[in-house]
Amino acid sequence: MKPAPFDYVRPASLHEACELLAADDDARLIAGGQTLVPMLAMRLARPAKLIDILRLPELAGISEENGTVAVGATTRQAQAERDPVIRASVPMLARVLPWVGHPPTRNRGTIGGSIANADPAAEIPLVAVTLGAEIMLATTDGTRSMPADDFFVGAMVTSINQGECVRAIKFQVWPHPRVGTGFFEISARRSDFAFVAAAAQVALDEEGHCLDIALGLGGVADRPLRLDVSSLVGTALDTASATDAVHAACVGLDAMSDLHASAAYRRRVAVTLCIRALEQARDSAAAIPEKAAR
Repeated sequence: MKPAPFDYVRPASLHEACELLAADDDARLIAGGQTLVPMLAMRLARPAKLIDILRLPELAGISEENGTVAVGATTRQAQAERDPVIRASVPMLARVLPWVGHPPTRNRGTIGGSIANADPAAEIPLVAVTLGAEIMLATTDGTRSMPADDFFVGAMVTSINQGECVRAIKFQVWPHPRVGTGFFEISARRSDFAFVAAAAQVALDEEGHCLDIALGLGGVADRPLRLDVSSLVGTALDTASATDAVHAACVGLDAMSDLHASAAYRRRVAVTLCIRALEQARDSAAAIPEKAAR
């Protein structure tokens, strides 16, 4: 099939892009196009206007300042995957990105595009929620921000308003020297969307006790979830303690059921993957030599 007819506009500035969005509720943004273009081809999406924001300089690049890393919305996923700042300061994102799609799609797909699409099984939104990232939004009046946990409302639904677009995703850099990450997912094929995914980040002190911890689930509910495992702070993160904390955090987990997996399957696998992700994060943090940590 071919896309339905649409107008194509390439704005000269981010402000102009927001004004175009605000003036037409049937307009859509396009940057990498890895989700939108197939939807257009199958006529699952029929926007009257496409606004191409890929070349806007305000939306590109990765920068670190004052203990935060800002990833521009149009930053290619492959660029972020290889970036030394991401590897050093947002290690969970670096670990997860190789699981996003395939190399050809990561070469064109953007970080902001995945965030804006808000697929509950996508890995990048999971990282944003797990790490408590801030979603920076460009508006006709300037910029506003909100926590990732508030940005994602449901499957493919966000808190973004008409006339707004994702400008950047801002991650807090953990100040601890020994930080490890873990990630596991179950899918039909490698790089397909996950039925269940678990991401963990752990900081350890010199004695191997937990200083900080973050754990998130994707693919289980209609949006990414951050689980409360704060009871593990101060512990040695042994398997028994991690298992108890994960079971407690998953009590009452509202899992979805579809043709790929039942809710009962997702709940069961979620517990297993969370424990494995925590153990992997603990072990990777513990493997950092003390000299390197200092």
